Amino acid sequence: NMDYSICNTLKYPSEDIDSALIIYDVACQWNIHFDEWVNQSYHLSLPPSIKILLVIGKFHLSAHKLLCFP
Repeated sequence: NMDYSICNTLKYPSEDIDSALIIYDVACQWNIHFDEWVNQSYHLSLPPSIKILLVIGKFHLSAHKLLCFP
């Protein structure tokens, strides 16, 4: 699933990386509970200092509202 994939990708040596750009067509919906799920999971974790930047691809923009990304 997406949570597992993102967490495992960001676990690789990333001392010099302070942010991650995630491009996902439903990022605005996926992100709603992501932090909560990571915090409640024994198997999911993120580097504490990394900032996640979410974007959606241009092809999917017409299906999203301005409220998707405050």
